[in-house]
Order: sequence, then C-alpha cells, then structure tokens
Amino acid sequence: MPRRKPLAVVGYIITSLAVGSFALAHNVWQVGISRMIGWFGRGMRTPARKALLAGAVSREYYGRAFGLERAMDETGGLLGAVAAALLVGFLSFRSIFLWTLVPGALAALAIALLVREKERATINKLSLAHSLRELPDKFRRFLFGVALFGAGDFAKSMLILLATLSLTPTLGTAKAASMALVLYILHKVFYMSCSYPTGHLGDHFDKRRLLAGSYALAAAMGLLLMFAPMNLSFLVVVFVLSGIYAAGQDALEDSLTAELVDERQHGMAFGTLATVNGVGDFFSSVVVGLLWTQFSPATAFGYATLMFISGTMVIWRLK
Repeated sequence: MPRRKPLAVVGYIITSLAVGSFALAHNVWQVGISRMIGWFGRGMRTPARKALLAGAVSREYYGRAFGLERAMDETGGLLGAVAAALLVGFLSFRSIFLWTLVPGALAALAIALLVREKERATINKLSLAHSLRELPDKFRRFLFGVALFGAGDFAKSMLILLATLSLTPTLGTAKAASMALVLYILHKVFYMSCSYPTGHLGDHFDKRRLLAGSYALAAAMGLLLMFAPMNLSFLVVVFVLSGIYAAGQDALEDSLTAELVDERQHGMAFGTLATVNGVGDFFSSVVVGLLWTQFSPATAFGYATLMFISGTMVIWRLK
C-alpha cells in the first residue's frame, strides 16, 4: 500500500470496538468471537505501527525507539489494569468495558492526526509470495532463532498458575492467588522499566549479542523453574527474570528486524516476525501445557529451557 497509517488506524479501531463489545455479551461464545476480532485488529495494527515507527527515526536510534514503544505499551497496559481494578467498586463490568472505548478512540485519533508518515518510493506490485521470497537470508536465519526460542516461550499465565499452586500450602488459596497477581505486577514493572534501557544499549552495542543474552536469561529462568524450590523468594527471582528477558526480547527483536531488511520491506518483515511470534506463542503454550498435565511442571519447563537454549545459540552465531 502507498501508506501504512490507515492500516494502523483501522487496526486500533477494530481492537477498541472488540473490547468494548464485551459489554454486550451474554454468552461465552460471544466473548470468544469479540476476543478473536480484537486479536485480528491487533494483527493488523502491529506490523503497520512498527513500520511507521521505523520510518520515523534514523537507523542509529532503532533500539531506543522500539524500547520506548515497548515501555509505553506496557505502561498503558499496567495503568489500564489498575484503573479497571479501582473502577470495579463503582461501576459494573459492562460499564467498564464501555469506558474502554474512550482510550481506544484516542489512540486511533492520535495516530490519524498526529503521526506524519514519510513519503515512500513507488511500490512494486508484488505478490505476497514474491515479497516473502525477497526477504534476505540473514533475516530468515534470524527468524529461525526467534522461532526456536518462541517454541518454548509459554504464556506468563502459567507462571501465575505455578505461583498460586506453590504458595497455596503455606498461604491458603485466596492469599496465594493474590500474591501470584502481585508477582505478575512485578513482572510487568521490570518489563516496563527495562525496555528502554535495553533498547538504548542496543544502539551502542551488538544487538545480536544482547538479544542472545536476553534469551539466555529466559534459559536461566527455566532452570530455576526445573530445579529450585518454589518458595516466595525464588518465585520473586523467576518473575523478575521473566520481566527483564521479555523487555530485551521485544525491544531487540523489533530493532534487529528493522536493521536486517531494506526500509521498503519493513511492513513485510514486521508482519512475518509477528506471525512467527504468534505461532510460537500458541505452540509453546499448548506443548508446555500438555507436558505439565501429562507428566510434571519440571518436564514442561525442561522442554521450554531446551528451546530457550537452542534459540540463544542460533542468535549468538548469527553474522
């Protein structure tokens, strides 16, 4: 397309309407459909937004730009969750979901009115398959490492479940669940606060090595989950590590993607990266969940750690 901004705006509108439509739901399947539409909107807006961001800064600032974007996104998510928790005492759930339309509309308006998209060269009318084949080999090798790591990068809700189960014998079910949520907030705080510094480091040092280091932190977290006693102290370390490695993973994967391809390929590259990460998120959570259910949590986290180490080695060896 000659312009990427309309895709980002439409994606934000779809996501906002999907979340707001929860207020109209009366059955589980209706919530499921709204959720699916919301993720469709997110899939539309994310590559376009990242391509716009890469086009708004010069190459030497990619790390800081994507680190700041991740920090702001996580800040918004954390503030949104806190606001919803505070409003529960005053408004119904349906009213709260309707109010989410306001920040969603403001986000779409901000991109529509404030973002200035750079003029682009004439766009070749290439097919999707041809555009994929045009992506450079170095980017394909990078995606292979991302895919290996993603095959073990399970949903953080599994850490919440582990914390709840581990703390229940000493704290009781209700307090254990509350403490697990506090630990998840700790994860979010470290994710939020480490995103920009990690991106800043990426602008001054080898992003490839820094990303491999972030993946290695995930492997260290996995080893703790396999062998360490799951008391509160160790769980704090686990959730902190999960926040730090996630910050480096997202900021550095995005900035490396922007560097490894030509500027005219940014849309395709970010879309491909999002697809690889999306498939990895789904696959890893299914496999880890099945291994947890059929065998044990240690087996599940052992598989995840193996994938983390494999992804680390591939990224480290990239040239």
